[in-house]
Amino acid sequence: MGVGSENAASTTKLSIRHGLYKEETSIALKAPLNVEGMLPKKVGHVTAERAIWGRRIEFVLASVGYAVGLGNVWRFPYLCYRSGGGAFLIPYFLMLFLCGIPLLFMEFAIGQYTRLGPVHALAKICPLFKGVGIATVVISFVLCTYYNVLMCWALYYFFNSFRATFPWQSCNNTWNAVGNCSIGFPGNTTHLHSASQQYFDHRLLEITNGIEEAGGLRWELFGLLILAWVIVYLCIFKGVKSTGKVVYFTATFPYFMLFVLLINNVQLPGAKNGMLYFLKPKWSKLLDVQVWVNAAAQVFNSIGIGFGTMISMASYNKFNNNILRDTLIVSLANSATSILAGFVIFSAIGYMAHVHNLPVDNIATDGPGLVFVVYPEVFSTMPLPQLWAPLFFFMLLCLGLDSQFAMVEVAVTSIMDGCGPKVLRVLKRQEIIVLTVCVIGFLLGIPHITKGGMYVFQLMDHYTAVVSLMFLAFFEVLAVCWVFGLRRMTIVIKRMLGKAPNIYFCSCWMFFSPVLVMCILISSIVQYTPARYGKSYTYPVWAEVVGWGISLVSIIWIPLGALHEICRNKGTLIESDSTVRERERLNRGDCERESDSTEGTVCVCVCEREISHMAVI
Repeated sequence: MGVGSENAASTTKLSIRHGLYKEETSIALKAPLNVEGMLPKKVGHVTAERAIWGRRIEFVLASVGYAVGLGNVWRFPYLCYRSGGGAFLIPYFLMLFLCGIPLLFMEFAIGQYTRLGPVHALAKICPLFKGVGIATVVISFVLCTYYNVLMCWALYYFFNSFRATFPWQSCNNTWNAVGNCSIGFPGNTTHLHSASQQYFDHRLLEITNGIEEAGGLRWELFGLLILAWVIVYLCIFKGVKSTGKVVYFTATFPYFMLFVLLINNVQLPGAKNGMLYFLKPKWSKLLDVQVWVNAAAQVFNSIGIGFGTMISMASYNKFNNNILRDTLIVSLANSATSILAGFVIFSAIGYMAHVHNLPVDNIATDGPGLVFVVYPEVFSTMPLPQLWAPLFFFMLLCLGLDSQFAMVEVAVTSIMDGCGPKVLRVLKRQEIIVLTVCVIGFLLGIPHITKGGMYVFQLMDHYTAVVSLMFLAFFEVLAVCWVFGLRRMTIVIKRMLGKAPNIYFCSCWMFFSPVLVMCILISSIVQYTPARYGKSYTYPVWAEVVGWGISLVSIIWIPLGALHEICRNKGTLIESDSTVRERERLNRGDCERESDSTEGTVCVCVCEREISHMAVI
């Protein structure tokens, strides 16, 4: 599955003799675009050949499944409604076409060309920013430790939705605060909470008053978290061979459910008003800088740029797979799903507003509350609730599992690429490596299922998926678009697809994407707001410090990687990137000289005559 780190010290070079390629002994190569580093090797009795997707459709479904997650259901609809309705689609699609699609194509190209996970792929194309690859793996693994808690909640609601009467439907339960409980939504009465809200807070979470009150473990959630990780393990323990088969169902079933729910919802009274409220343009919002930042952040979070996951999944493709076509399918399917989910969610909210004679604004909410508070309340009043509720929560489970598969696979891929042969000598089988990663992820997720775990969850999500992501995305774009450079990126694409990228991608990589990402990062810093839970709870200072520590767990690898690269190479910072000068000389057509005695110098010819050879690899 993986290629060991020994590849970086390969002692083979390519030379051209009468149109034929042969291998000769040479000095160690330590350069980006190291062709030999992509070749499978045998270590002892272990064959380190990399697995590939069984069919192209498996890669597409896995990528769509990762991109289309819970954020499409609860984040995008509310964000669109709050940020200008139909007017929000203008900055959203602008960011999609100037950043989302070009950068997704870039990540697919890096993964497919190097056939390595993000750590070693980014180290090869830009050694100075090799820490970016490590940072993407760290942020993905941190995210998967608490993302699976959402699967735990979905399982809890799924099992409880088979009852004749939903437990979140009444105020006559032991967990209800009877004096503050309301059947349905209480409107502007601030001291009342709906029965579904109290079920989520006092039955599912048994939430405490703050992060400083951890409380005990929620043992029911503890068992369901184990079950969630067991499901993840059983779906990915064989690598892409098992994941590729699972995604046929998990990536397609949510679409079936969304269309069925939409057909059902549009027939309900008030649904039309809800959908119109969702898309009603508020043109003045376009003058708000935060709306543009929200649009860009939604594109990055939804598609998964900066998490290293797309690089990892593309690394299991065949060398000449048409990633341009796959890029368009994944990005456009993701955006279409977000809009479809918006109609589904707001048609239901419009119906609830009609039932309780309230404005839509009083019911629309963001985050987990939308699917674990509002929708359960909707099912209580819909026809055939015992049919729709289990199917809806099963759909949430499928949406979350696809994303979870990919994030865990990033960690496994990076381990196999970096020290696969060494680890396999000890653990013997890849399945045990996957199990180890899952067990560690489960243990790190335990703090989120304490009675104060919701505060930990919100803190982690804010500083991982918001703060850290913007830094990682900026440095990844900087490393690939400006340091690695447009000309070398063009050569990479031409080798794989047989033709160079068009002016749209070239202009985005060279100017639009880096500049926009830089503006987003600056705006995020200037308009930084501390993490909050709900409308009133603010975190203590020590929790904010912990939150920044969580961010630094991933960000710190960027300067550490750069410092390590500078220290291990002689000369100044500019001279240490001797790879650039040598590659540019070779790009001019001198294909006979592949190496230099200077440590760190590029030893790979990148002229046009190598394209056919690379396609074979």
